[in-house]
Amino acid sequence: MTNEEILLTRGGLEKLEKELFFLKSVKRKEVAARIKEAITYGDITDNSEYEDAKNEQAFVEGRIITLEKILRRARILEKGESGNNYVTVGSTVRLKDIEMNREFTYTIVGTAEADPGDNKISNESPVGKAILGLSIGDEVEVKVPAGSLKYKILEIS
Repeated sequence: MTNEEILLTRGGLEKLEKELFFLKSVKRKEVAARIKEAITYGDITDNSEYEDAKNEQAFVEGRIITLEKILRRARILEKGESGNNYVTVGSTVRLKDIEMNREFTYTIVGTAEADPGDNKISNESPVGKAILGLSIGDEVEVKVPAGSLKYKILEIS
């Protein structure tokens, strides 16, 4: 990770803070208890429960470090920072796929809170990059691995 600021919505910040709190206050204790119990099973060199618990501990500690770094560099995007005149990080955008005549709604977020399954796309994704700075009525062609897509911006909120 670089030292650049990480853009987050207020909701994204709260989600990451809750995850960090859970990992530090609950998950660490659960994993420590698993390790302690696994040690009682005998020799730890051939103890799969111990190895599994230690792997989980490494994952949890790594995630804690990652979240702490993200939160230290976070900048919250407040509503109204960009208005609704053009697409910025934090905008919710309704797009029309011109060729397929289908509509999609995406919220443009920083990479730390991107979740395509929840219609939150990163400002660094192909679609996110392509529509940043555009206004309602603008059309854009987005190059994706499968070819290219043509979108028209219908609404920005």
